[in-house]
Amino acid sequence: MHDHHQTLTQKSCYHIAQDGTGDFPTIAQALEALAQMDKTSVCPSQAPAPAGTAPDLRQTGGSFRPVTLYLHPGVYRERIAITRPCLTLEGASAETVILTGGLYARMPMEDIGKRGTFRSWSVLVMAHDITFRCLTLENSAGPGPAVGQALALYADGDRLVFDRCRFLGNQDTLFTAPLPPAEIEPNGFVGPGRKLPRIQGRHYYRDCYIEGDIDFIFGGATAYFEDCDLFCKDIGRPVNSYVTAPSTPEGQTYGYVFRRCRFTGNCPPHTAYLGRPWREYAKAVLLECHIGQVIAEEGWDDWNKPAAHETAFFAEYESSGPSADLTKRPDWVKRLTAAEAAHYTKEQVLGGNDGWNP
Repeated sequence: MHDHHQTLTQKSCYHIAQDGTGDFPTIAQALEALAQMDKTSVCPSQAPAPAGTAPDLRQTGGSFRPVTLYLHPGVYRERIAITRPCLTLEGASAETVILTGGLYARMPMEDIGKRGTFRSWSVLVMAHDITFRCLTLENSAGPGPAVGQALALYADGDRLVFDRCRFLGNQDTLFTAPLPPAEIEPNGFVGPGRKLPRIQGRHYYRDCYIEGDIDFIFGGATAYFEDCDLFCKDIGRPVNSYVTAPSTPEGQTYGYVFRRCRFTGNCPPHTAYLGRPWREYAKAVLLECHIGQVIAEEGWDDWNKPAAHETAFFAEYESSGPSADLTKRPDWVKRLTAAEAAHYTKEQVLGGNDGWNP
């Protein structure tokens, strides 16, 4: 075991290796050491949080130096909460570096009787300018019908990048914050973001593999998925999977955009859906995607929300594959023209006010 006081030198990259050959044996120790270093080098401009609310960890102010944590191969059974901006977690490879947890919504807890969706995460990001590269984020709790919601990642921040990552789970694998403004079920949002301001996060997912059963990508972020594989898992039900459940806030220009992605799975034919509206203004647009046979011919489901036919925006452009026939889609699903599809470049969707182009 290293004496970690030696490793508190300011470097741009720290190695995490469980066998003790790196700078730190655990991710948690690296984050703790980094927090100590930041105390001496960062001048936080943090205003005290208003009474009755949690401090907004995403807005720590000050100037943080970019730091990379390089993860050597291993299964990291640590619950990771990232609250420091300007951080990259890079794995040796997505196959050999696995961050895993097994918490789930139905676990008993004393305060509200259960853990709930938003405390089930394996990894939590509450910071801006975070990159994950070549690693796996997993929630191993099991199928949705058995355990309920179980997040591999709770991603709440702006300018988040996920490059060549795998997201393994079942129900609610990937939560792309923000939460909707208000809960429908009492205590439905209990968790890290419940009392925080809802921020408009922008996420970029490149060449990722994301799997799950029910609503396995959900939330209100503006998220761009490029060259990703979306894999629907069979749970032995008439409907096995909904890939997306966006809750795009009213007035937000973009929700989910999928470009050149592949929608597949191990479900029987036509027993999965591309998406359904978690909230009425949900947005999801597919561009040049492969729609596999697992997807129902109607493609999209309205979650018994007829009002969403007017307010939601589900659209496709040049879909291909066995379930790509847009004449089978409901009339509230839009078919984009080439001119309309041109508005969905990565630069336009993610550019925002600062011209971000990951």
